[in-house]
Amino acid sequence: MRLESLRVRACLHTRTAVAALSLLLGALPSHAASKAEVEGQFQAWLANDLWPEASKSGVSQKAFKSAFEGVHLNWDLPDLVPPGAAPQKEQKQSQAEFSSPGAYFSEKRLQGLATSGRSLAKTHAATLRKVEQAYGVPGEIILAVWGRESGFGRADIPHPAIEVLATKAFMSTRKDLFRRELVAALHIIDGGDRTPSQLKGSWAGAMGQPQFMPTSYLKYAVDFDGDGVRDIWNSVPDSLASIANYLRKKGWEAGRSWGYEVTIPAGVTCAQEGPDLAKPVSAWAGSGITRISGKPFPKSELGASAMMLVPAGRHGPEFIVTPNFYVIKEYNNSDLYALYIGNLADRIAYGSGPFEANWGDVGKMLRSDVLAMQQALVAKGYDVGKADGLPGFKTRRSLGDWQAKAGMTPTCFPDASLKAKLR
Repeated sequence: MRLESLRVRACLHTRTAVAALSLLLGALPSHAASKAEVEGQFQAWLANDLWPEASKSGVSQKAFKSAFEGVHLNWDLPDLVPPGAAPQKEQKQSQAEFSSPGAYFSEKRLQGLATSGRSLAKTHAATLRKVEQAYGVPGEIILAVWGRESGFGRADIPHPAIEVLATKAFMSTRKDLFRRELVAALHIIDGGDRTPSQLKGSWAGAMGQPQFMPTSYLKYAVDFDGDGVRDIWNSVPDSLASIANYLRKKGWEAGRSWGYEVTIPAGVTCAQEGPDLAKPVSAWAGSGITRISGKPFPKSELGASAMMLVPAGRHGPEFIVTPNFYVIKEYNNSDLYALYIGNLADRIAYGSGPFEANWGDVGKMLRSDVLAMQQALVAKGYDVGKADGLPGFKTRRSLGDWQAKAGMTPTCFPDASLKAKLR
């Protein structure tokens, strides 16, 4: 599984490692084991707990021994819960605002990636053509993912994956998940694709230029350059083809776009978004929705299903997206991530720029305020998805439905003016 929530960017970690370690050590109660004692427990865990599981799954003793030779716990990682320590309590939601969606789209960063992407599209044109023929995923989408994940392979991702995964499997808040990834990493070593010293990843174990977790590597990495090794660390053909193979196996529909920025007329409610409310593109167009560029929807799309997406409600860009948008979300389960990839791909392929509509002044409310709205909607019988203080699509459309029934113009986004009205 490839999840953004599993990655901790090195640039962010650099700023927070010292503070995180200080908090971690401060969380250890006086009776907690010392670091030396925890290291001893870790080594015993490797021998008595992890090895039997790895062996049962088919990992050889030789591979296991080589993988953990000289490996110690990495105490600088976040989200660690050493033996005897209590997990850190979540920050109170009343202390946190959710960010405006617009903050995600750094224009300087997007312009830089697009410029590099267009250059690399020419450099690797022959490879990209072969990859697209093999997997049906457009070159610009592959380049956009490659650029977003690792700066087209230029990002420094030097962390020993076994050390990171073993630390998190032994004493993190998500032990089971990282244990699966650790065993998968052992299979990579046992299969001969990488030695333990060559197996490099991020601070959360995501590896190589596509930033695959080990389980994703085993499922989706391919040898496209024909040298007998699936090398997503050094081989551009293998990296590009592995990204394409991932997307294809997640359901990419060849010949279709990811989506279109649109204008939704005032008379068409914004409370129609979500993958479960799909309609043919022709039906959306028939209701008066048009592409903001002024171009018609492609004829090949008219009979195919698509969905409304309004990540900032009426306060920001509006979209009609295809199922391929949700395939991109399989790479990272975030609407904004998928929009970022789509926008970057369009810049690379067509030389386009930012989304045309502006992101409004949203994201200024406390999460506790949004949570209160979600709870009020649930009490009225609405499905808001997860009530977590963050306005996902189910919260947005439920809010729009409630606004319409209350005689208000639906905006499909929480704002301060609604706090007193929705109780």
